Amino acid sequence: MELGQVLGALPPIVDPNVINAAAARDDAAVYRIAANRALVATVDFFTPIVDDPTAYGAIAAANAVSDIYAVGAKPLFALGITAFPRAKLSAGLLEKIVSGGAAKLAEVGVPVVGGHSVDDEEPKFGYAVIGEVNPKRMVGHDGAAAGDVLFLTKPLGSGLVATAIKRGLATAEVEAAAIDVMTALNREASEAMLKAHATAATDVTGYGLIGHLANLVGGADVEFDSVPFIKGAGNLADRDLFPDGSRRNYAAFRDRVEWGGLGETERMMLCDAQTSGGLLVAIPPRHANRFKHGQKIGVMRGDGVIRVHG
Repeated sequence: MELGQVLGALPPIVDPNVINAAAARDDAAVYRIAANRALVATVDFFTPIVDDPTAYGAIAAANAVSDIYAVGAKPLFALGITAFPRAKLSAGLLEKIVSGGAAKLAEVGVPVVGGHSVDDEEPKFGYAVIGEVNPKRMVGHDGAAAGDVLFLTKPLGSGLVATAIKRGLATAEVEAAAIDVMTALNREASEAMLKAHATAATDVTGYGLIGHLANLVGGADVEFDSVPFIKGAGNLADRDLFPDGSRRNYAAFRDRVEWGGLGETERMMLCDAQTSGGLLVAIPPRHANRFKHGQKIGVMRGDGVIRVHG
């Protein structure tokens, strides 16, 4: 996709302490600082996707810290990234955004220690987050084996709901359900996957379930009826309220999936671009019963093929 072309302009990394970098397509950069210690770094920000500024800040925080949890790391501190029109500072909206994000990070003891802001007509908000992990316990995207059980820890559909909100077509109930999902932190799921000896993991965000599943080496069998969705997301899908990112995902991955007779709407739902989504985790069969923080959606394959069963 387009981002891959941009990343291709980066020079090769020769520092032996770099464990994960952009070329690895993992969720966060990882840099070894000692035999059993590595720093983990990630950055993410985006334009408002809900009307409530406090909720927007909280979603941005949960989304940014999720990449730390996806590799099994502990977040340490965060730096805020803010773009906001100077002429509208007096409205008090930015204070609510910032406080919403800081409060969410405070739930897991992550202080916001600084940041950077610019004057911009289109608001944007997010964080750079630094964490720590033992490299021997880090979870990547390429360690799963055939037969490992796949779990998804949050329902899909936030892209659909965000589009409906922008168009004034989302009910208060659907919007509230989506906010609950997007502000939920992945900390407990991350801790649980480590205890269950996860072989691979990633958080489901902009590339949708199928796109992120394609990044887990090995392919998979997925049961569509087992995939959880936000209540009301199906109705929004039937109304074709998919964001542009979901359409790009489908165009990029549709020919790489055996869809098993699934209709285009259901296919698109699996490609829906998420914000602050759950973890997609592969657990060895002998430990699968120990993982209680997600919905089982399928199993890993060994042939690199993604097959969806409707």
